[in-house]
Amino acid sequence: MDPAITKLIACQVVIEELLPLLPEGTDYETLDLGLHVNPDKLRTTLQEKIDASNKKNGTILLGYGLCSRAVVGLRSEKCSLVVPCVDDCIGIFLGSREAYLKQLKTEPGTYYLTKGWIEAGDNLFGDHNQMMQRYGPEQAEALIKKMLQNYTRLVFINTGQYRVEHYREYCKGIASRFSLRFEEIIGATTLVEKMVNGPWDEDFVIVPPGQTITYESFYESPTWTRPVITDSLGNAEQR
Repeated sequence: MDPAITKLIACQVVIEELLPLLPEGTDYETLDLGLHVNPDKLRTTLQEKIDASNKKNGTILLGYGLCSRAVVGLRSEKCSLVVPCVDDCIGIFLGSREAYLKQLKTEPGTYYLTKGWIEAGDNLFGDHNQMMQRYGPEQAEALIKKMLQNYTRLVFINTGQYRVEHYREYCKGIASRFSLRFEEIIGATTLVEKMVNGPWDEDFVIVPPGQTITYESFYESPTWTRPVITDSLGNAEQR
């Protein structure tokens, strides 16, 4: 399917990677990263934006992944919906779902950060100041360490879209402070470029007008089977 984007609706973390590639005049809308905390609220907000963007025979590109099933149930009566076939935006930044699952299998106890996550402040470390105000410095520090007890690595994903020195040093400082091994991974632009320029192939879920995004849509590729992955807590899960 050739790309002809009528509207782009994306998370504030993902939109930064897409904006440099968007054709001039592309209609786009950014949604707050904090909506991910409540997948039902994210789904409701996305549906409202889709309904407000309905143009006959149009195509709405969603800058999201499965995202805790927040996109499941979305539909448009007049437009096709296109969403990357990944579990969340880490797969987008790494270039594919397979690349993310390879990292997850090799190093399950990994906390990921990008420029977008750092600037949005919607991450465990960004919440530190609020926790300090609520619990005091010592208890806030102890709580974060408790939350990180199953993590061994902090990864900064360098997507190459910006000057990285500040964000790299921030991640190094966090890693040192909480005794995590720091690594920098060069992100892949493959999926981001395909989102904007195509082709929309097996790396995407494409739903025609009047049909609904389903959970199964993300696992229908004949070359894809859901592997069993052990998370940082030692729990096996079929992704």
